[in-house]
Amino acid sequence: MMRLEQREDHSLTRAGEDYLEAIYVLSLDTPDGAVRSVDVADDLKVSKASVNKALSMLKDEGMVNQEHYGKVTLTDEGRAYARLVWRAHRALRAFLIDEIGVDEETAEEEACLMEHALSAKTMDLLVGHLKEKGIFIED
Repeated sequence: MMRLEQREDHSLTRAGEDYLEAIYVLSLDTPDGAVRSVDVADDLKVSKASVNKALSMLKDEGMVNQEHYGKVTLTDEGRAYARLVWRAHRALRAFLIDEIGVDEETAEEEACLMEHALSAKTMDLLVGHLKEKGIFIED
C-alpha cells in the first residue's frame, strides 16, 4: 500500500502538520503565543536543524512568523490550521480511549498517526459523534 505524505484536504505534509501542532500546543502556555525553536525541537525530539528547516517551509507557506533567530509565532492561517490538527488529535485520542478501550500511551501515539490521514469531512463526523456522546468538548 502506498503511503501518502499529503492528503487532498491537508495542505501540509505530515511533518509540517506535526511542527505546526507542536508550535500551537507550546504556544498555549506562553503569554504572548511565542515559542522558542529549541522548545519545539525538545518537544518533537528532533534536532534544532530539523526545526529550522521546517520553520523555513512553514514561513514559505505563510503559517509562522519568526524574526532572525527569534521566537516563533503562528500567523492567523497557521493558528487556524494548527487548531484543526490539535482538534483531530484530541478527538482521535478520546475515541481510542473512551470508545474502544485503547490504553492512553498507545492512543496518544496512534492518534498522532491518524490525525494526518483522515479527511476533514470524516473528522467532522467523528467530532460530532463524540460530542453527542459527551466524550469530546471543543475549545
